[in-house]
Amino acid sequence: MKIKILSFLALICVINIGGQEVKAQRKGFWQQKVDYTMDVNVDEKAYQYDGKMALKYSNNSGQSLKKVYFHLYFNAFQPGSMMDYRLKNISDPDKRMVSNIGTKEKPILQSRIETLQPNQIGYQKIKSLSMNGANTSYKIDGTILEVTLPTAIQDGETANFNMEWTAQVPEQIRRSGRNSAEGVALSMAQWYPKMAQFDEFGWHLDEYIGREFIAPFGNFDVTIHLNKNYVVGASGVLQNPNEVKGYQAKAKIKTNQDKATWHYKAENIHDFVWAADPKFVVDSASSKNGIKVYTVYLPTDKEVISNWKTALGLSTEFFDFCSAKFGKYPWPTYTIIQGGDGGMEYGTATLITGGRNLKSLVGVIFHESAHSWYQHLFGINETVDEWFDEGFTSYVEELAMQHLFEKRGAIASNPLIDAYRAYYKLALSGKEEPMSLLADYYNTNYGYSNEAYNKGAVLAEQLGYIIGQENLEKTFLKFYDSWKFKHPTPNDFKRVAEEVSGINLKWYFNLFINTTRQIDYAIGHVTDSEIQLLNKSNFAMPLDILVEYQDGSKELFYIPLREMRGEKPAENFEIYKGIKRTVLKDWFWTNPEYKISVNKAPKTITIDPSLRLADVESANNSLTR
Repeated sequence: MKIKILSFLALICVINIGGQEVKAQRKGFWQQKVDYTMDVNVDEKAYQYDGKMALKYSNNSGQSLKKVYFHLYFNAFQPGSMMDYRLKNISDPDKRMVSNIGTKEKPILQSRIETLQPNQIGYQKIKSLSMNGANTSYKIDGTILEVTLPTAIQDGETANFNMEWTAQVPEQIRRSGRNSAEGVALSMAQWYPKMAQFDEFGWHLDEYIGREFIAPFGNFDVTIHLNKNYVVGASGVLQNPNEVKGYQAKAKIKTNQDKATWHYKAENIHDFVWAADPKFVVDSASSKNGIKVYTVYLPTDKEVISNWKTALGLSTEFFDFCSAKFGKYPWPTYTIIQGGDGGMEYGTATLITGGRNLKSLVGVIFHESAHSWYQHLFGINETVDEWFDEGFTSYVEELAMQHLFEKRGAIASNPLIDAYRAYYKLALSGKEEPMSLLADYYNTNYGYSNEAYNKGAVLAEQLGYIIGQENLEKTFLKFYDSWKFKHPTPNDFKRVAEEVSGINLKWYFNLFINTTRQIDYAIGHVTDSEIQLLNKSNFAMPLDILVEYQDGSKELFYIPLREMRGEKPAENFEIYKGIKRTVLKDWFWTNPEYKISVNKAPKTITIDPSLRLADVESANNSLTR
């Protein structure tokens, strides 16, 4: 990825990606680039492999680098690792990662990592590492490889690293591993030494204890030598489908000592995954926009086969749906692979568990595929802004499920109502923590999951309530144009929404992300000439108030918030059609009370009939006289 700084004082900079120039909105923007060429030789019986890597690392940071860092994720799957201790000390450990050595009535949960034997653990051991032909000095600390360079990499320079390593695939405990619960032999995620992200916030050196990832964009050229009877699904585009099993009926498998060679290439991604099993079957279909979608799965019974075939067709529709709403999918392929322990996104591919009913299978495919936008296309930092990743993905997933799977027509009210309900439960549980908390540091998995997935989705839907649904849709597309392939922050998204809508959003993003304050409005005293509204919380919001009068007529009152410094336009929801809209004077957050004067007697008053305001107590949001 080529970076050109037009001038130090320029308001924009230009990034050349695939021959297209894309504008970045953040002054002085820069990012690093990596290109991997890897060759791995797999011993499938011992679950071990040897790897060779040639890595080009481009330094565009504006400073010289005396050290670089790599992630060695497999090292987490060893007794005594930070991941092991986290499982022992969190109150609600991931059930997939622990064993119950007690009874059902009195469970005693034990970390599965704690009991791994030497031939079951995961590891990545460095055999040699050089830069520009000179040996480096390095040390391994848990899942981080710290490399002291023979000479500093100067700004604007590209360094060439050569590495050889050996690794053992751990028992399937989290995401990657061998012999999954569904019988997949190899789920190869986080399988290679991965260059750590370095950006304006510094080096991102998070120990791997269970959450997700951040890495620089680059190109991948990956060659895998594996037993000829295996079928592989992977990121990128398979370069030799006629020489390996599974992709072409008349393929002539080329072997060397009973091994076939799989060769994949991918451009502008920041993670590469593959999985392999002798029983895998491959199916594929193309979307109307030309995206080739592959499914690679275990055909265990007729229902499973039927579900996967139906899901494949819906998946092609999904990529066209998202390309229209959130920006064009930029890669030629996407591969859905059975493997791992649930669902996890990677560059142009995902690992999911496949023995599901149809709705569950389609749901997990839609969710992980949506990560092609909200994480992989943008390169969002999942370790810092987990809600920006998972929450927005959950938002995309739900819209797609309702449109493509459930075949709903126009949605009259909040399509994310289930996420809202989960957020309300969290907010009232006493376990909520600020959504800006680093992903690994939540006190509970319950808190993390509901903050990242549900409250994050609420933030997106409620943003539409604040700036207007049409403006929200424009924001998604403008954000794509401005920030694809550039590791944007939530503030970058906020700035785009402000530019599109003309509304100041500092207060909303600050309070909803950085605090656990709750929204709670109520209807107070009502007379024939006046409606009293009360803010019972410490979180102010604009309000839509629908009033039905005694004579049967209706009026929609809109009260903007002073901090917005603007107003949302009228919205074209079915529930508002034909209803007069009156914009009132803005409400100060410093005033807990607001009064609406009316010219005729109200019968029914409703705060936010669209149900998009995340009000934790809805019982006092409507009143019938």
